[in-house]
Amino acid sequence: MLKRSMVGMLAGLMLFVTACSGTDHTGAGGDTDNGAAESGQVELRMMWWGDQKRADITNEALKVFQEKHPNIKIMGEFSPSSGYFDKLNTQLASGTAPDIFFLGGNVVDYAKKNVLLDLDPYVGSELNLDGMDPTMVEYGRLDGKLQHISAGANARGIVINQALFEKAGIPLPEPNWNWEDYAAVSKELSDKLGDGIFGTYNFTVDGMDIYLKQRGKQLYNMENGTLGFAKEDIQEWFQYWEETSSAGGVVTPEMQVSNPHDDTSKSLLITGKAAMSLLPSNQLAAFQSLTEDPLILHPVPRGPKGTGVVFESSQGLSGYANTKHPKEVAILMDFWINDPQAAKILGSDRGVPVTEANRNLLQEEAGPVEEIVYQYTSLVSEATKSEPFDVSYNPPGFAEFSKLAQTTSQEIGFGRKSVEQAVSDFYNGTVRIFESNQ
Repeated sequence: MLKRSMVGMLAGLMLFVTACSGTDHTGAGGDTDNGAAESGQVELRMMWWGDQKRADITNEALKVFQEKHPNIKIMGEFSPSSGYFDKLNTQLASGTAPDIFFLGGNVVDYAKKNVLLDLDPYVGSELNLDGMDPTMVEYGRLDGKLQHISAGANARGIVINQALFEKAGIPLPEPNWNWEDYAAVSKELSDKLGDGIFGTYNFTVDGMDIYLKQRGKQLYNMENGTLGFAKEDIQEWFQYWEETSSAGGVVTPEMQVSNPHDDTSKSLLITGKAAMSLLPSNQLAAFQSLTEDPLILHPVPRGPKGTGVVFESSQGLSGYANTKHPKEVAILMDFWINDPQAAKILGSDRGVPVTEANRNLLQEEAGPVEEIVYQYTSLVSEATKSEPFDVSYNPPGFAEFSKLAQTTSQEIGFGRKSVEQAVSDFYNGTVRIFESNQ
């Protein structure tokens, strides 16, 4: 597996909330259609995560697909992000997985399990990738096989509540600010706003790979199949957040636990209690829809080698290796990324379209919030031309890694461990997770 360099134009936007589960349909791959195939009718099961809004637009797009391909019937299933992968893993283990399903940055874990369909035989016929950015195509090539098709792309930035900056009488930061500036601005916001209002959320975990990229490291070295960092590489990052928190510029650990930064229903960005955080561009619309305070995306503070921000695959489609209908799976993937009618229905809910034609189509009709996203992602695109960064996959065992990283951050925040001890335990635990998932 090779890491790929992300230089070309691509834009970004993603993510997961709660949802009601759709009707389950059992049977391995396409076995659910039984005798229907004899009459030329094919039935595919498709599974995704998300909220009711995502379910509605997904089903609307699938309805259009079925109108254009009347011989293919789609049975849709969706789950909240919190239970989605448990459900998928259970179905894969029992041989009852859907024909096609969504994966995120954990796609490496599934490629290692050999449960994903090799799509190479269908490229150029059922699956047209000509309009897709080459780097996004290569993102889905794992172990030398095309096993994943990105459904959207995003770029992370600092989301800023402009109303709180205005209330504090603080100008917006310069685009080329650094982490020292970020800490100072966070403290100044907290000091001037007072009354339990904070400058920033703590994003030790979500920003770790950006911090590493800014120093020429990464979470996972795909080329060598090794971790891309050592203990000393992350010591300073955890120390930075401990010091910034101690100075009073960061949301308290108690508030962060009860008001997670990525939960739009509880986020302090929405309630006007936090002025900044790290956010994937595809989440801006969801956050903005819940507050009258204007939100914008701002460049991430710079490190020695730049911002470390690249266009990332927000999530994408993979086929089940044991599907009975691989051609139809490829046809559905082609529709998902290339069809302009589908693009208009799906919008940027899972990220900005991965094909140039559909990106241009949506940008022409973009509203004010979407325009902010396109402007920001264009800024990222220009920056990567002079400051290219490697796109990293999440390391194997990423769910365990993320949980350990979050626990480590909380242990430091609540004073249960020193930074030195917590980071040492975290790194040793990371090595164990990595080795057990090879």
